[in-house]
Amino acid sequence: MKKIFLILIAVGSLAACKKLDENPTSYITASQFYKTQSDAAAGVTGIYSELTSDGSEQPLYGREINFLADMTTDDLAAGPSAINPNVRALSSITYTATDDRLQVIWRQLYTGISRANAAIDAIPTIQFDTTLRSRYVREAKFLRALFYFNLVRFYGDVPLVLHNPADASNLNSLKVDRTPAATVYAQIIADLTEAQNLPVSYTGSDIGRATGGAAKSLLVKVYLTQKDWTDAISKAKEVINGNYGYALFPNYADVFNPSTKNGVEHIFSAQISSNGGLGNSSTLMGANFAGFVGNVPADIPADSSVYKQFSSTDTRRAVTFYTSLVNPTTGLNYNFPTFYFGKYVDRSELLTPGQSNINFPVLRYADVLLMYAEAQNEVNGPTADAYAAINQIRVRANTGTLTTGLSQTAFRDSLYAERRREFVQEAQRWFDLVRTGQLVQAVSKVASKTNVSTKNYLFAIPQSEISLNPGLTQNPGYTN
Repeated sequence: MKKIFLILIAVGSLAACKKLDENPTSYITASQFYKTQSDAAAGVTGIYSELTSDGSEQPLYGREINFLADMTTDDLAAGPSAINPNVRALSSITYTATDDRLQVIWRQLYTGISRANAAIDAIPTIQFDTTLRSRYVREAKFLRALFYFNLVRFYGDVPLVLHNPADASNLNSLKVDRTPAATVYAQIIADLTEAQNLPVSYTGSDIGRATGGAAKSLLVKVYLTQKDWTDAISKAKEVINGNYGYALFPNYADVFNPSTKNGVEHIFSAQISSNGGLGNSSTLMGANFAGFVGNVPADIPADSSVYKQFSSTDTRRAVTFYTSLVNPTTGLNYNFPTFYFGKYVDRSELLTPGQSNINFPVLRYADVLLMYAEAQNEVNGPTADAYAAINQIRVRANTGTLTTGLSQTAFRDSLYAERRREFVQEAQRWFDLVRTGQLVQAVSKVASKTNVSTKNYLFAIPQSEISLNPGLTQNPGYTN
């Protein structure tokens, strides 16, 4: 396998490409890299690596996406250990277009897209097993759809680029205008529709790759975001009734247990491992244990309002939060005055702060069940199928079945509350609040987040990108 890893231009992220002027010969194009089956395999693995680390930035899932999708919500607020002013600005909803976290995630998502574009264009030209060749292209399309889905939800209209420029040194070819969100969504759906033909499952070292079930599950989320309830129901049924073998873990804790990685509930996960593989980063944002500052965790604490959403019998509470921990350096047990997130605390790694072997669940079966229940309720009211789906989640959590005879509105409210409890710190909250129109109402209840307003239904386009690309305009409410 080539020692030089394919370096691709993140089209749409000119700030990341500015250095090309200095030494364009240090970059190689897709046509120069993609020659053999091994090159194809390495190229697709390179797309997956963007989920967890691109070699210079922190993980996309478990860190950068959580900064935007969790930090800016009513679930958590920056604690004393969060000394980065840009992170604190996200927490207090005072961020601007110059916030570095907005630039980082923009760059990471477009880097992943560029890698996917190269694979999609180049792999069909390589002569090797046609089934495997088609699979690699479909994996790349799944990942491209995932990256664009995050972009369009965070920023609205974004540059839609499906083919990388032939001349890597021509920065003008990278100056692409914003594409209407509807067009971006149409491409996401097209990519995922083809990716549905991926294998049902994998074995050996291929475990963790995108499957047909993952593509269908992501389509459910896309349809739900667009309020296309009918298609969401239809696609969710294909996942639930298909031969994918998905089920809930009987024990909620197993969703976040290193020994049950890629289990029956995990539809698609960012592969977190200290030993490499499809994922190559084990550093997560305040989710894994980050160490102690004195006798207090360096992790980001939860807002008390989310802790109060859990009843005393809810088995998810003990998994989601921790209030005491043994300091492995001193051997002493410490109790803390606030609640910290515990889902990704890998207790086998406490002596190595910032390390975790727990995968980040991008899509899991519990989400499909709740999305199905939501779509059913929006079309038909609280049907027996909608109740059956949400009750699977509630029974597992030991909170009992949902009260029968609810109105459509009451069922909707119960489902939203269930989603909040089920997916704390899984980069779901901001997306849910935005698509349901509850962002300002919910977030403004947190004392440190009263600056939230309707402009925050989209994030600011990074100023560094606008400065380099006249075709990019800023989102309403933000200044350049």
